Order: sequence, then C-alpha cells, then structure tokens
Amino acid sequence: MDLKDLFSKISFDRKKEQPSKKDAPSHWVKCPECNALMFFKEVENQENICPKCNFHMRIGAKKRIESLADNDSFVEYDTDLKPVDPLNFVDKKSYKKRVDEAQKKTGRTSAVVSGECTINSKPVQIVVFDFAFMGGSLGSVEGEKIVRAVNRAMEKHQGLIIISASGGARMQESTFSLMQMAKTSAALKKLDALGLPYISILTDPTMGGVSASFAFLGDIIIAEPGALIGFAGQRVIKQTIGADLPEGFQRAEFLLEKGSIDMVVNRAKMKKTLSDLLTMFYKESTQAS
Repeated sequence: MDLKDLFSKISFDRKKEQPSKKDAPSHWVKCPECNALMFFKEVENQENICPKCNFHMRIGAKKRIESLADNDSFVEYDTDLKPVDPLNFVDKKSYKKRVDEAQKKTGRTSAVVSGECTINSKPVQIVVFDFAFMGGSLGSVEGEKIVRAVNRAMEKHQGLIIISASGGARMQESTFSLMQMAKTSAALKKLDALGLPYISILTDPTMGGVSASFAFLGDIIIAEPGALIGFAGQRVIKQTIGADLPEGFQRAEFLLEKGSIDMVVNRAKMKKTLSDLLTMFYKESTQAS
C-alpha cells in the first residue's frame, strides 16, 4: 500500500469533530447587569445572584422550591392538569404546538407548580410560576391550580405563598385566561375571611394580568431586588400618557419607596424571612382562635 492509499482512508473533516456552540458545555456565566464573567458554580452557590453587583438572575420553579422548602418536604399536587385548546387558536404556530414545545422544554404540564411543604418546619401551601413555560403566562390550568392550593390551605388551616414570574394572562386562551384573574381573587377572599395568611412574592418579571390580580392581593407583598413589576410595558405607558417616566419606575425598589409593596428581600434571606412571617401569622391565628 502506498502513502496515497493510506491517507485517502483518513478523514480530515474537522467540522464533524467540533461540537456546535449549542452543544458545547459552558462553565461560565455572564451577568446581564454588570457583564462580569463568573464560574457557574460560584453563581449557583450564591443562589444565582451575581456576587459582583447583587443582580438576581432568573431561576426555574425547581430551584426556587429547593431554596425555600425544607429537605424532602415538598409534595406536588395536581400534576394531571394540562392545558387544552378551547379556541383552536393559531398565530405563527398553533396553541397546541406551543404547549407541546413548552412541556418538552420544561418537563412540566403547565406554567405553575403547586404543592405543600415546610419552611423551617412551618407547613404551608406553595405555588410557583415557571417563566420558562410560555413566559409563565396565566391560563385556565394555572388559575385552577392556584384555587386548589387556596382550598387546601383552608382545609388544612395553613398559609399560602405564591411566587410570581409571569408576563401576564395567556393570549391564546383569550377570555378563559382573563377569567382566572377574577377566579383566583375570589378564592383568596375566602382565605382572608378565615384569617389565614397569604404571602405574595414578586420576581422578575411580574407583569400584566398576574400583577393586576392575585400578585398584589397578599397580606404581605415581597419582591426580589431589581424585579420588573407592572402591568403594561414602559413604552406603552409612555405613549398612552404622553409623558416621560421616572427612571426605574417599574422596579422593586421604586415600588417599595412609593408604598406599593411591603419588602424587598434578597433571595439568600428569603427562606428565613418567610419562616419569620409564618411564625408571626400562625401565632396570631392561634391567639385569635
């Protein structure tokens, strides 16, 4: 065999050997706020908070629950509830296809995870929005899960925590999604009548119909630092009122300054804060009864 035959059997196609940018592992995280480049373990150990500028990066429902619930205490409910397509809605894609894609992406059936856990041994019902599922939008299933969580809280005489991360009501369900605003608000009124606590946590972002309903009905309303909170977007508001708007008027710190929310709490301190609040509420509830 001569050299020509030998080398003809060897592939020099280097493209096949190189992983794509999508498949290549990344061990570095870039902060969206200060552009600092950090090792991903450093960020994870800080509850996904930038150690350089304290920017709170978005996290999924699973990590959120892990950061708040006691070990092995979380029990999920209503996993069988799945969105349907009552209007056969189609825009660039059909609603059914969008739901299927979101379910494959997140491994969840809807944008809400609801269940029961303990926080420093205090039992509570908890509802967590996952922004990765269609922007955490509020649809019929999400509203039903919230109402069922309220009902469980009343039945077990426990408090309720809702952690919002949502772009608002889901347009693909039209009026069906808008009705969830009234439905959840009515359920929370029953919880309030029993003197049971409802703590609302607003994370980045909490917008649209979610902010216009249950997110701002809490006995205590807490926000994470820098969270975007509001109803319409800044450009829409400016065009509507025809005036310049204050810098950062839809951020958590501005809303705290104006009295729209009660507290801005660092994610690393959220569990202790919730534990202290639940202790206070449960003590008052016991004394009242």
